[in-house]
Amino acid sequence: MISIAALSFIAAVVLCGMLVWLSWIDVKYGMLPDLLTLPLMWAGLLVNIQAVFTPLSAAVLGAAAGYCILWIANLLYRWRTGQEGMGYGDFKLMAALGAWLGISSVPWVLIGACGAGAIAATLWRLAGSNRTDHPFGPFLSAAGVVMLIRMFSS
Repeated sequence: MISIAALSFIAAVVLCGMLVWLSWIDVKYGMLPDLLTLPLMWAGLLVNIQAVFTPLSAAVLGAAAGYCILWIANLLYRWRTGQEGMGYGDFKLMAALGAWLGISSVPWVLIGACGAGAIAATLWRLAGSNRTDHPFGPFLSAAGVVMLIRMFSS
C-alpha cells in the first residue's frame, strides 16, 4: 500500500505538471480546454478522498468557491462593460485549484494571481503593449504552485 507521503508527492508532481501544461496552452492559444481542466478538478477531489492535501469537504467547497467567485466577478464585469472579462476556462482552473488545495487556499490563490497579473499587465503597458487581453491561467497556476509549496513547507 502506498503511504500518504508518497501519494502526496506523486499528486503534487502531477498537479504541477498539469499547471505548467495548462499555462503553456493558455499563453499559446488563449484558452484552457475543458478536456484538461475538468479532469484536473475531479482528480483533486479524488486525491482528497484520502485528505492528501485537505479534507474532502474543504476540497468540495474550494472547487465550488473557486468557480463561483470568478463567475460572479465576470458577471459583474459583463454587466458593467457589456463584454466578457475572462474565459470560462479560468473559472474551471480555479475550481480545480480549489479542489486540490481546499477552501482556505482559494482567497490566497486569487490574491496572488490577481496581484501578479496586475503587475505583469502594468509592465506590459509600460513596455508599450496596447494588448488588453492577457491570459490569466498562468497567474492562477503560479499562485497555486506557491500555495502547494507553502502547504508542503508547513
